[in-house]
Amino acid sequence: MNKRRDNKGRILHFGEYQMPDGRYRFKYTDAFGKSVCVYSNRLDLHDPFPPGKKRTPSLREMEKQVQADLFNHIASNGGNLTVLDLVEKYISTKINVRPTTQTGYKTIVNILKGDPFGNKRIDTVRISDAKCWLIKLQQKDGRGYSSIHTIRGVLRPAFQMAVDDDLIRKNPFSFQLVDVIVNDSVRREALSREDERKFLNFVKDDPHFTIYYEGIYILFKTGMRISEFCGLTVSDINFENHSINIDHQLMKHGSGGYYIQKTKTESGTRVIPMTPDVEECFRKIIENRKPPRKEPVIGGKMGFLYFDKDGKVMYSLHWEHYFKHIREKYNSIYKVQMPLVTPHVCRHTYCSNMAKSGMNPKTLQYLMGHADISVTLNIYTHVSFEDVRAEVTRLEIV
Repeated sequence: MNKRRDNKGRILHFGEYQMPDGRYRFKYTDAFGKSVCVYSNRLDLHDPFPPGKKRTPSLREMEKQVQADLFNHIASNGGNLTVLDLVEKYISTKINVRPTTQTGYKTIVNILKGDPFGNKRIDTVRISDAKCWLIKLQQKDGRGYSSIHTIRGVLRPAFQMAVDDDLIRKNPFSFQLVDVIVNDSVRREALSREDERKFLNFVKDDPHFTIYYEGIYILFKTGMRISEFCGLTVSDINFENHSINIDHQLMKHGSGGYYIQKTKTESGTRVIPMTPDVEECFRKIIENRKPPRKEPVIGGKMGFLYFDKDGKVMYSLHWEHYFKHIREKYNSIYKVQMPLVTPHVCRHTYCSNMAKSGMNPKTLQYLMGHADISVTLNIYTHVSFEDVRAEVTRLEIV
C-alpha cells in the first residue's frame, strides 16, 4: 500500500493531510466523540516559517499536545469557551451572593464584553497574556489597583474551575498581583490624636456641620463601620446596659433602594459597651431626631437615627459627602491642612488608638468585629516613630 506523502516527499502519519494550499491538517476524535481538526503552515518543528504567515506551532507539535490532552482527558480547544463564557459560567455557580457582589460581577462581565481579551478562547490564554492584560488595564485603561484586584479575584477562580473541569491544563492567573502591576491604592491612614481633636472641635463649632457632631464623635470613639452605624435604630441602643447592639447594616443598591444586610462577617455581630461620652451623644441624637410623619421601615426595622432633608434614612454615601465637605472647609480656612478624613478613617483611628493604649488584641478584635486578628493588627493599627519611642520609654528599655 502506498504511503501518503507531502509535497516534500515526507511520509504523513495517520490523521495527517496536506491541503491543496500547502497547509497541513490533523484530524482526530476528541474525548466526547467529536471530530476535530487542527491546522498549521508547517509539518515539523524544524520547518521554516512561510514568509508573511503567522508564527504558529508546527502540526506535529500540535499533535503532541492533542495526544497529551486526550490522555489526561482534557477537552479540546478549552471546550470552545471564551474568557467571557467562562466568567459567566463561573458567576452562574455563585448563588445567594450579596447585591454588592452581584453588582461587581456585572461590572466585570461588562468589561470583558468590551475588551478583546474577553473573546479569547480559554485554552489560548497563557500566563504572559494574563499579565499583559492586567498591565493594560492599569496603564492604558487607567484602572486602579483595587479595581484590578477585584477583577483578578473573579478571573482566577473562574480559570481554576476550568482546570478542575479538565478544560485547560494550568491556571494562567495563578500569580501574585503585586508582582505584575503597581499598587497605587491610597492607604487609609489613622489620624493623630491632635488631628482628631482638631477635626471634632471644628465640626462642633461650625454652624452648618455641628448637627453631625454627635454622629462623627461616635464613629471616632466606637470604630463602627459606617454601614453598621447607619443601620442602628433606637432599639439597638441599650441605655440600661450601656451597650450598642450591632447585628445588621444598612445598604443601598442603586435603583433597588435601601435594604438591611447581615454584618460583614459573623464576628461583625457583636454587642459593644458605651462609654459615658458616647452614651451622651446617642441621647442627643435620639432627642433631636426628626423622622418623617410616616417612619420608614426597611427590612422590618424602623427607628433609624438620622434622616436627610427629604425624610429618607441617611446611609453611608451621605456621611462620605459630609466628611468631604467638612475637610474642604477646614482646609480652606487653615494653612496646616487636615489629612484625608472619611468614616473609614475614623475606624482606623479608633483601632490604632486602642492598640496604642495597650488594649488586649483579642478584645480589640472583638470590638472591631474582625474575623481574623491579623486584620486588626496589620491593617487597622498604625504606629509611628513617636509611638515606638513612647512605648520603649514606658518599658524603661532606654
